[in-house]
Amino acid sequence: MNKRVIANFFHVSLLLLLLMAVALLSAIVTMQFAIHGAEVQVPALKGMTVAEARSETAGLGLNLDVDNRYYSGDVATGHILSQSPAPGTVVRREWRVRVSESLGPQKVDVPDAVGSNERVASLTLRRAGLGVGSIVRLPYAKAIEGTVIAQDPPAHAQGIAQPTVNLLVAMPDDQSADGYVMPNLIGWMASSATATLASEGIKTAPPVFTNVPIAPVGSGDAPIVLPTRPGVVIAQSPAAGARVDANTPVKLTVTK
Repeated sequence: MNKRVIANFFHVSLLLLLLMAVALLSAIVTMQFAIHGAEVQVPALKGMTVAEARSETAGLGLNLDVDNRYYSGDVATGHILSQSPAPGTVVRREWRVRVSESLGPQKVDVPDAVGSNERVASLTLRRAGLGVGSIVRLPYAKAIEGTVIAQDPPAHAQGIAQPTVNLLVAMPDDQSADGYVMPNLIGWMASSATATLASEGIKTAPPVFTNVPIAPVGSGDAPIVLPTRPGVVIAQSPAAGARVDANTPVKLTVTK
């Protein structure tokens, strides 16, 4: 009798252990499904229309944001130019996928806003289908306060990236500037360019030095091309006309 009781107890215990193992395995499998079920791969959206991309991402439980719009001669109007995260990236559902939309080739002529009042310039740009980008104010005694004294991109520019124009606006000469327009430093000695920028509180990154091949000596009536002397700026970033301030690192490429 005792042996039978012990045997029954042993069988019951073994059954309970087996049930516990099955329950634990089931919990682990459920957890794995729950974790991986909440993850999806970001699809490739480039070339799709915005409507198609929105439908594609919504079907995967992702959110789509159109962050920027750019002109493009390669991608048709209303189609996706680029995306972030990249295709194939594994993210959780409800993740935000940011894309840029193509405006097609540039067909808008950039108006000349220089000399206009800031408000008039803004209206002119909007009527032309362009937006107003950064507005920088600079102390300038030679123009009435509120007058546009420079713009980027310039009037009638071709091949611009974004449908926006940055404006430099005059302010009273006794006030502090909130930014500057990047000058054209190509051809300057690097020491002079650095000193000029430093006098306005603008920092320069360590220059990148590069070799410049010596041009062949001209023959016949061809003009003689003189070699570029060492220490001359041959490239700059940001480009001339861009807005810069104390937090903008300027990079110069200089001849060896």
